Amino acid sequence: MKEKHINLALQGGGAHGAFAWGVLDRLLQEDWLHLAAISGTSAGALNAAAVKGGLSCHSGPAGRRAAQRNLEYLWNEVCQLSDNRLVRWMHSLMPMPRGMHRLTEMFSPAAWLDGLSRIFSPYDYGPFYVNPLGPVLRELPYPDFGNDRGPELFVTATNVRTGRIRVFTRKAVTTDAVLASACLPTLFRAVEIQDTDTGQLEAFWDGGFTGNPALFPLYRQELPRDIVIVNINPLMRDGVPRTPVEISDRVNEVSFNSSLMAELRAINFVKRLHAEQRLTSRGMKNPLIHMILDDTLMNDLNARSKMMPAPGLMARMKEAGQVSADTFLNDHADALNVQDTVDLSELFRGSGVVG
Repeated sequence: MKEKHINLALQGGGAHGAFAWGVLDRLLQEDWLHLAAISGTSAGALNAAAVKGGLSCHSGPAGRRAAQRNLEYLWNEVCQLSDNRLVRWMHSLMPMPRGMHRLTEMFSPAAWLDGLSRIFSPYDYGPFYVNPLGPVLRELPYPDFGNDRGPELFVTATNVRTGRIRVFTRKAVTTDAVLASACLPTLFRAVEIQDTDTGQLEAFWDGGFTGNPALFPLYRQELPRDIVIVNINPLMRDGVPRTPVEISDRVNEVSFNSSLMAELRAINFVKRLHAEQRLTSRGMKNPLIHMILDDTLMNDLNARSKMMPAPGLMARMKEAGQVSADTFLNDHADALNVQDTVDLSELFRGSGVVG
């Protein structure tokens, strides 16, 4: 296969990010496929940092194996956060009667944790608070992901004070920046980082609120035209949600897809202008869009399962990601660097102004 260069855009989605683990593991097996840049948000930022750390540490096959090792370590450690130790940890922070302990254990840990987050704030934990993802990132086998080697890395977070998107890159991609990108405010305290743009100590939340993932950093002229999006949140669901849980889950999916859909709509507009030859003298890039997804699997899951990365779910997600990436390569490898494999005009058909 002829060498091809692509950019990756990795969505966030909590434990469902293990799907992207499988996708990346499969893509890293192809020595003809080169990653020029990776944009990641939340769980996508964790995956992106792991891949960057491996690829920037070694070149060639050794770098690919290092990236795969980083990903395996990351998700094996994340799995350890999902069992009853998490429940016992939460109990220790918020003591309750023994009878209530038994009652909570009768229900789904995800449902219990979701309900608890509506009552207690991460700031209620006092000196016992710790973000468990910090040690995981710092102890990656290849933890140096804030450097100028290997693929470009872009990590998205949301500025709490301004509500604006912030994209960290190069040396600004620290452990704190990745933690900020994955900072769900109901579970974790805002991550404070000295902002070089404002000169202030700024607080950041999950990047999914403003860019999930951010595509615009990948428009730079020196980067390939191809953007391969690894979707975690399903774009489509059949039927109308009716129960409180179903409604909450769909609101979660629509909210965390909204920024991506806005960027894709803008790209679709640019493509129409290119097709009409109205941008020939302006040098505006015409990105080639691809997607790797499994909406069937994601439709079978609910948003609450994003919070509880059980080992069985992790294995299922990784395998699905590997299969989806393999299918994508078999069907579309020849199209990379040549043409889109996603019809954006079809994606947005019927979503215009109705009058």
